[in-house]
Amino acid sequence: MREPPSEKSLMAVTTTDSAEPSAPRTPRMPKPKWRPLEDERWLAVVLLLPTMTLLGLFIAYPFVKGILLSVSSARVGVPGEYVGMENFKRLLSDPIFKMVVWNTCWYTLVTTIFKLLLGLWLALLLNREFKFKAFTRAFILLPFIIPTVLSTFAWKWMFDPTFSVLNWILFKLGFITRYGGLNWLGDGNLAMWSIIIVNIWRGVPFFAISLLAGLQTISPDLNEAAAIDGAKPWQRFIHITWPLLLPVTMVVVLFSVIQTFADFQIVYVMTGGGPANAPHLFATYAYQLGVGTGLLSQGAAISLAMFPILFAIVIVQLLYIRRVETR
Repeated sequence: MREPPSEKSLMAVTTTDSAEPSAPRTPRMPKPKWRPLEDERWLAVVLLLPTMTLLGLFIAYPFVKGILLSVSSARVGVPGEYVGMENFKRLLSDPIFKMVVWNTCWYTLVTTIFKLLLGLWLALLLNREFKFKAFTRAFILLPFIIPTVLSTFAWKWMFDPTFSVLNWILFKLGFITRYGGLNWLGDGNLAMWSIIIVNIWRGVPFFAISLLAGLQTISPDLNEAAAIDGAKPWQRFIHITWPLLLPVTMVVVLFSVIQTFADFQIVYVMTGGGPANAPHLFATYAYQLGVGTGLLSQGAAISLAMFPILFAIVIVQLLYIRRVETR
């Protein structure tokens, strides 16, 4: 015989029957995985991080360190103390520094003008159709591709007063009376013109190829239409080619001014800053004082002294470039 149900089981059945049916449970969705590269903000940070690290290590840190050194009395092996603007005041009474300012501005102005004129002329020639055009364009880049120190050593030999090829050519042409008559690197004025010649030789290919790239963007239909209307070549250049090439030209000039203003290798390898400090530029004079004599604070002050001048030049050029582009 079956035993009667107990009191607990009856209560359980009653409770179960009286309870309302529960709502169906929704399945839990798994949490999405964190994928930072799919977020544009995180992706931008990841992509910019290597560049920002390099800029911080090799540009920002040296710049800040230079500012700290320029307001101190630091020397090699001596941390020095804070002296404020004393190093900059000393530069104002330094006759060599005044000559350095003039040399740098003159050097930058003359080389930039000649590189622009020769580079533009070369770009116009390379823009024409002729045999071995690709080879010629590649060959033109050689002065710019060769390491600066290596090519400068070759020029130093060419300017040597004893073994100078240039003196031999001038002697054969009758411009000088005796062989070895010009001491290119031993005379202050000639030394300055020597480094100007080398800088022009090295910088013309950069201008030529950059301006050639700008010429390639100008539609030939414009010149053809002007030629049909009777415009002469120089008129087509002035009224069509040059206005369209001006924005590219200003950018190239800007890069050239920045690089030339802070030039170091050509002057240091060819002359070392001599004779009598005649061809010194900002970079070479700062090196001579900061490293050569151990006066780190004065060398840093000279390096920073060219920053306001270069900054003003760059701002003026950028404003002019913006004005040209918005015409």
